[in-house]
Amino acid sequence: MMRKFSAAFACALLAGCAAANTPVLTAAPVAPLRTPSVERAPEDLNVLFWNDAQRSDRFRAMEDWFAGYEVPAAAKVRSFAQGPAYDRELRASIAEFVSSTNSAGVIVIQDGKIRNQTYGLGFDAKQRWTSFSVAKSFTSTLLGAAIKDGYIASLKDSVARYIPEMKGTAYENVTVEQLATMTSGIRWNEDYTDPNSDVGQMGAIIAAPGEDAIVNQLKALPREAPAGEKFVYKTGETNLLGVLVERATGKSLAEYSKTKIVDPAGFEAPMFWMVEPSGRNIGGCCLSLRLADYARMGQFVLEGGDGVVPAGWFAAAGAPQVKFGDTGYGYGYQWWTYPGSNFGAQGIFGQAITIVPEHRLVAVAVGNWSTASSNEKRAKWQKLIQSIAAAD
Repeated sequence: MMRKFSAAFACALLAGCAAANTPVLTAAPVAPLRTPSVERAPEDLNVLFWNDAQRSDRFRAMEDWFAGYEVPAAAKVRSFAQGPAYDRELRASIAEFVSSTNSAGVIVIQDGKIRNQTYGLGFDAKQRWTSFSVAKSFTSTLLGAAIKDGYIASLKDSVARYIPEMKGTAYENVTVEQLATMTSGIRWNEDYTDPNSDVGQMGAIIAAPGEDAIVNQLKALPREAPAGEKFVYKTGETNLLGVLVERATGKSLAEYSKTKIVDPAGFEAPMFWMVEPSGRNIGGCCLSLRLADYARMGQFVLEGGDGVVPAGWFAAAGAPQVKFGDTGYGYGYQWWTYPGSNFGAQGIFGQAITIVPEHRLVAVAVGNWSTASSNEKRAKWQKLIQSIAAAD
């Protein structure tokens, strides 16, 4: 879906070109807002136009470029014991994937044990790497937590129940579930080559104090299909879902994630989650973690969420609520679904958390692909996952 990007979209995706400025806080953070010590020129924040060397350097230090909250590590870290190593051939295949795709790291956890850990690009276990749209699946998990906690009554509720500005708009007839599956039926143009497209305009929408730019933008959009009948990938709607969760809980996504993801999953290091100019965390993008902490998130999901989300939440969230024909691929609640009941989170430039329930397996990749998206590299990752699962 992601092919060529405009500078406007780059700014919109990554918190707006004003992201390095101090935003207006909307909820008590878990820690003080972290802002870059050096003011950056807007053109330097166009991540999608960074060159290879810039991406390799900056993907591991996004906090030096954008504002965000840094969520403290868990008080009780989940440790992974060392499991049996794979045979030489499979280890070589993993190393070849890392090398050929310009990846920074791959980690494989099976039965809660490390089976493989391979690094590239000078990246190591003590550094963080950005996630891009992998963050969507974190926001989905916080949605589940908000339902379990009673902040959100039902997935069948209207979006307008939690975002009153949507009353009287096309979104009044859209449910929270339809927002989560990107089946709102609201017209949206995700053309990254057109600065006048909806996604291209995200960074151009200005909101007054106390308003949300994404709410202002989306509430003006018309309907193109009945709600629930058409899937269209909409970056804006995941950001809207983040607003919805923050409005419902009264907490920033970063603050809520501390007790709902970071602590129960046992993250070993702080998590950085970027904010957009109003001070809200970006629901659809841009948190940074160590490689092993992405794996801890995957293990947390594989094991069902430790009571943080409703029973069966991940079985539903990771199931194809939307099927892409007879390909075996689909979309759940902000999770991509794959053949064989596998599911995962994925982000541009090679970020992925892939969960293989049948084999009790979590595999994570972080990277610096030469292009934002690549069907060839995604297919290569899925083929590698099949080889890893077969080695069970």
